[in-house]
Amino acid sequence: MAISQALTTSFKSELLAAQHDFGSGGHTFKMALYTSSAVLNATTTDYTATAEVVGTAYTAGGAALTNNGISSSGTTALVDWADETWSGSTVTARGALIYNTTTGGGAGTTESVLVLDFGTDKSSSASDFTVQFPVADATNAIIRIA
Repeated sequence: MAISQALTTSFKSELLAAQHDFGSGGHTFKMALYTSSAVLNATTTDYTATAEVVGTAYTAGGAALTNNGISSSGTTALVDWADETWSGSTVTARGALIYNTTTGGGAGTTESVLVLDFGTDKSSSASDFTVQFPVADATNAIIRIA
């Protein structure tokens, strides 16, 4: 069992087919949290409930992300989201999956975008569990195309 950080291969193909809209008013992206038992990597194609965390103040399927939009820095285009916090939660997570809930022209879809590996288990106990995104620049943005 392992979580390996990666843009998923299916996302890369779908991006070239114009199936993901990161613009203002575009698609809805969610982030789900996973335990160390999860198998998530570049070959992950869709959201899965298998090995998703269970805990106080966490809902299956995760949370909708707040899109900070598309921007560019030099010759690099990038996407950024606001940090996501599960307030008052009691959870332990090893990683996360960001997925698009509106691709393919309709709601209720679950196409994977990005797998995050936290490196070790991260926990909260009746406190905030926050996933902090890196600085949105050409070197660090969570999704960047150079």
